[in-house]
Amino acid sequence: MKPLQSLSHPQVNQSQRNDGPSVVIHDWGDCIPGCSKRSSRLLKLKEMFISKFGSEPLFYARAPGRVNLIGEHIDYCGYAVLPMAVEQDILAAVQPFDSHILHLCNTNPTYLDFSLSLNDIEINKTKPLWHSYFLCGLKGIQEHFNLGIPKGMNCLVDGTIPPSSGLSSSSALVCCAGLATLTANGKSFSKVELAETCTKCERYIGTEGGGMDQSISFLAEEGTAKLIEFGPLRATDVKLPQGAVFVIANSCVEMNKAATAHFNIRVVECRLATKILAKSKGLDWKNLMKLGDVQSRLGVTVGDMLAIVEQVLHPESYTREEVCETLGVSLEDLCASVLSQNTQDVSIFKLYQRAKHVYSEAARVLAFKKVCDEAPANAVQLLGDLMNQSHVSCRDMYECSCTELDQLVDICLKSGAIGSRLTGAGWGGCTVSMVPVDKLNVFLTNVQEMYYKTDARRSALQKQSLFVTKPGSGAMVIVEKK
Repeated sequence: MKPLQSLSHPQVNQSQRNDGPSVVIHDWGDCIPGCSKRSSRLLKLKEMFISKFGSEPLFYARAPGRVNLIGEHIDYCGYAVLPMAVEQDILAAVQPFDSHILHLCNTNPTYLDFSLSLNDIEINKTKPLWHSYFLCGLKGIQEHFNLGIPKGMNCLVDGTIPPSSGLSSSSALVCCAGLATLTANGKSFSKVELAETCTKCERYIGTEGGGMDQSISFLAEEGTAKLIEFGPLRATDVKLPQGAVFVIANSCVEMNKAATAHFNIRVVECRLATKILAKSKGLDWKNLMKLGDVQSRLGVTVGDMLAIVEQVLHPESYTREEVCETLGVSLEDLCASVLSQNTQDVSIFKLYQRAKHVYSEAARVLAFKKVCDEAPANAVQLLGDLMNQSHVSCRDMYECSCTELDQLVDICLKSGAIGSRLTGAGWGGCTVSMVPVDKLNVFLTNVQEMYYKTDARRSALQKQSLFVTKPGSGAMVIVEKK
């Protein structure tokens, strides 16, 4: 790739935080060397844009999806995760103009055109539509830079990430919108700042995520997975072992995090477990919100935390009344300070199970990276074992799997995968499997026969539902050199 220039702008105050490099602008011809498929897609998007708006786009903003190899549901608890970007992405053709109107269109006719005056950006949390995610990214940049009314934009969006599949299509759209708004308004940001801002602004739609999706979308690099750590946000290269590939298989069960309470209930259960564990150890529990904070304040290992969970929390579900009694707070205080908007009516919480998953999964992430770093002869087997343990914990302790995901994992293992697990939030979406290179063809054939061809709907979606993936590049701005 040949960067043409950074996204710095002469009018921008450069005394902002120094959090590493900013996103760079790439020439159309250099953005993906040798990839005629990507160039053809850009050309088609340009032609559709001209047909729609009557003029050419000024630039293109791209944000990739991701697959999380291990570390599920622990980023919002303060723990490191290990994802990589995938080739599938959100790509937007953008033309800024001085009128403060957003005209937003999608190449997929299922997603209806949308227009909005940028004088007053309102985001509907109760029934999120596709454009709601774009508005999150736009509003996040607007508020961070105190733009008042941002520049208007004509935008045509094209997505290749299957929606509600656990590959971060919604977060990629938020990141793409944030990057488009930043560029259109001539502002500058580091990749870290962009990731942090887009993490915060996705909460406009009600998702209480932890930042993995946005971080890997901006910090990804081709050819390497990343260990993403938080507080402060940082990314470390993780070299994956030779001799095996990662295969994504979509269960074809869709799950929208923002449209259901499943995800936020788990976030709340982790918060409640945090407070009860912290109070039992004499910590300032009222100001602690993440399970990782308890470990760091106590200065102990994750193994020690698993032992503390056994001592303090009971496997039976907690009622709201028991939580209030244990913490010494009123139900009103609990609802106001801990429960999110769409969890106010939840009456029971499984705190023991959620904490057990988080601490054990955090240990598995570190073990995964250690194996990758040391590259022993049996690295593939060791990593596969960790992936299998992760799925069992997601299924049994975090209860974020579903019948189809469990069936698909079982088929993948029987078809030759060394390790297989759900990836993403769960309750549907995709699995990721580690498959020895010499078994790949047999694996793909068997999974097609045993999972996809047994169901007409799955069979129709098979081509885009089962594919080999490798670490891809992060978000970028693309311009056509005249």
